[in-house]
Amino acid sequence: MIRTSAVADYAEKVRRLVKPERYEHILRVAELAAQIARANRLDEGKTYLAAILHDAARDLSAERLLELATPENEIERNHPLALHGRAGRRLAEAWGIEDEEVLEAIEGHVYGVRPDHGIGMALYIADVSEPGRGVNHEIREMALSGRLEEAYQKAVVCKVDYLQKKGITPHPRTWAAYQALQRKPGDR
Repeated sequence: MIRTSAVADYAEKVRRLVKPERYEHILRVAELAAQIARANRLDEGKTYLAAILHDAARDLSAERLLELATPENEIERNHPLALHGRAGRRLAEAWGIEDEEVLEAIEGHVYGVRPDHGIGMALYIADVSEPGRGVNHEIREMALSGRLEEAYQKAVVCKVDYLQKKGITPHPRTWAAYQALQRKPGDR
């Protein structure tokens, strides 16, 4: 059980690191992620905590992101913002978060997560479909109706399609998440 006071402390740490607009986004994502967790019988407390922490590193400088997370590939070297999930995980660890499920969700909200990572899927969906973004309503509604895996698959496919249409190479972890979702259930 995650104490409400502890979550409030983490939220304040995050608020101090991000722009006001980003913090409003984070609060919307956290609320939606908790609703998605409830609709899909996931741990609401862990999901909410992961959502509060997911963009903690999003407004840090490229230099700070590179200090927190070593690039693993050319995409990350050329676009340090792609590191903000892993950098956010490092901040959460430094703040005392030890729950691996929460940490993986924070890291995975940028690239995607395994298709069996419920909290990570709920956070990913909430991040791409929170009402303030004005897009992906059908993905949000799907997740809120208890169809988490289907909503997650649609969210990842939409992201890959969007990147490819823009001529942007998907991150290798995003591509791996996409490919994992394309396998038939018996192939896993």
